[in-house]
Amino acid sequence: MSPKSLILPLVLVALAALPLAMRESGESSNEGGKRVIIYTPHNEQIRSEFGRAFASWHQRQYGEPAEVVWNTPGGTSEIRRILEANAEAALRDNRPIGGNADLVFGGGSYEYGQLKRELTVTDGDAKRTGRVLEKVAFDPAWLAETYGENVVGDNTLYDPEGYWFGAALSGFGIVYNRDNLRALGLPEPTRWEDLADARLAGAVTLVNPSQSGSVTTALEAIIQRLGWKKGWQIIHRMSANARSVASSAPKVPLDVSSGDSAAGPCIDFYGRYQAQAIRDAGDPDRLGYIDPKGETVIDPDPIALLSNAPHRETAERFIRFALSDEGQALWQFRAENRKDGELGPERFELRRMPIRRDFIARKRADFIDDVDPFSLASAVPDQDRNARAFIAPLFSAMCADRRDELARAWDAIRTHPAYPRDGALKSSLVTADDVTDPELKSMLEKFDAMPVVAGPDGASFEIATREGRAAVRDGYLKGKWKDAGLWPAGASSADELRRLFGRFYTAQYAGIAAARAGDA
Repeated sequence: MSPKSLILPLVLVALAALPLAMRESGESSNEGGKRVIIYTPHNEQIRSEFGRAFASWHQRQYGEPAEVVWNTPGGTSEIRRILEANAEAALRDNRPIGGNADLVFGGGSYEYGQLKRELTVTDGDAKRTGRVLEKVAFDPAWLAETYGENVVGDNTLYDPEGYWFGAALSGFGIVYNRDNLRALGLPEPTRWEDLADARLAGAVTLVNPSQSGSVTTALEAIIQRLGWKKGWQIIHRMSANARSVASSAPKVPLDVSSGDSAAGPCIDFYGRYQAQAIRDAGDPDRLGYIDPKGETVIDPDPIALLSNAPHRETAERFIRFALSDEGQALWQFRAENRKDGELGPERFELRRMPIRRDFIARKRADFIDDVDPFSLASAVPDQDRNARAFIAPLFSAMCADRRDELARAWDAIRTHPAYPRDGALKSSLVTADDVTDPELKSMLEKFDAMPVVAGPDGASFEIATREGRAAVRDGYLKGKWKDAGLWPAGASSADELRRLFGRFYTAQYAGIAAARAGDA
C-alpha cells in the first residue's frame, strides 16, 4: 500500500481516537460522576436537550450525576467509515476493537445494519474478525413492553439480535419555500415528481447520497415506492434542477428557508424544525413541509453500544433513558411554558416522531405535530433488495461528478420548442412517452437511458432490469468478478463501476447537447 493510500485510513483512526483523548485530558465538569461518550450526527439542539435531560434523569434514578460527552465528526456515513477504519486498524494490530467511546446515536437503520456486520482482516495466514457494535441483552419482556410489535412498514424497530435499538422514527419528504414557488408560478408540491418540473431548474437543493445515509434512504423510498424506471426519471430531473449538491442533510432546509432554492428532499424533522424557526421569527407562511402520501418510508433512528465501551453501565442506562417517557417526550413535546418537573424539552422543540406505540397513544394530544408514524408506514410490495446499492454510484455518475454536463443537457431539453410548458401536462414529469416531436423524444430517451455493464465472457447486463442489477451487484460490488479482468488489478471495483457509469452519462449528455447545437 502506498503512503498516499494510507492517509485517509490514518485520518479516520485519528478522528476515532478523539473521544478517548478528551476523556483522558480531563475536559469535564463532572469529576467523580458517571459519563457516557457518544458519536452522533445529531444537531446541537438534540444534543443539548438529551444531554441535559439524561443528567437530570440519571440523578433521580441513581442518585449520582452523569454527563454526555458528544463527538460529532460528520454525518452517519462518515461516522460509520471512522468506526470501521478504527476497528480494522485494531484487528491489524491484534488489539481489541473500540474502547474510546460508548454509543453511536442517530442516523438510519441501514447504516446500523452495516455497522453490525463482522469485519475480517487477513494478516498472512491468519484471519482476525470482530465487530464495531456489541450486543445488549435487554430483557425480551422489557423490549416487548417498550416497543410492542417489532415492525414499522418494511423495517424493524430494533435489531432482533440486540445490536441496535430504535430511539425515534424518521420520515422523508419535501421542504419548500412558498414565496419562491409563487414567483415561479408553481403550486405547493404534493408528490416527488413535482421536483422534476422543469420550471424548478436551478431552484432545488440536493444532498449527495454518498455522504448521507438518510438521503440515500429518501431516494430509495422514491425508487421502491414508484418503481425503478419512474423513480430514476424523477431523481434525474430533480438532480438536473439542482442549484447545489450539498454534503450534509441539514443544508437543504437552510437553503430553502433562506430563499436560495425553492424546494428539496428533506428528513421530516429538519423540515419541520426549520419551518418552526422561520415561523417563530415572524414569517409563518414562508416555509412548508410535506410527506408525499404513499411515497415515503418510515425508518428507525437507532442507538447502539460500541464494542468494549469504557462506560458500559452508563451507556445501557442512556439507551433506557432514550426509550423512557422522559426521553420520548423530548422528540415531540413543546418547550413553551414548560414547568419544572414536566416532560419535554427545555429550550428546543425537536419536531421528531417518537418510536413507542404506547407513548404515542397516551400522549399524542400533547404533540406539536399531529402525526402517527405507524399509520403512515406501509410495506413495499416486491421490494428490490439491490436498488440501494446503486443509488450512490449512479447519482455520482449522472449528477455529482458532472454537474455542468448535466445542466447543458437539461437546458437543451427544457428549452426545446416542443417541450410542454406552463403545466400543459397534468404531471410535472415529462418523459419521451409524453411528446411527439422526434428530436425531443430522442433527447428524452437518451436522458433516461441506463448503463449496460460488461460482464465475464462477453456477457452484458442492463442496470435497467432487476436481473441485471443483481448480477452487477454480485460481480462488481461484492467482487465475484474480481478475477475476470474487468478492472485493473488492485483497483476498487466500486470506483471502477462509478467511472463506467460516468463514461456512459458523459456520452449521453454530449449527444443531447449536440442535437440542439445542430439546430442552432
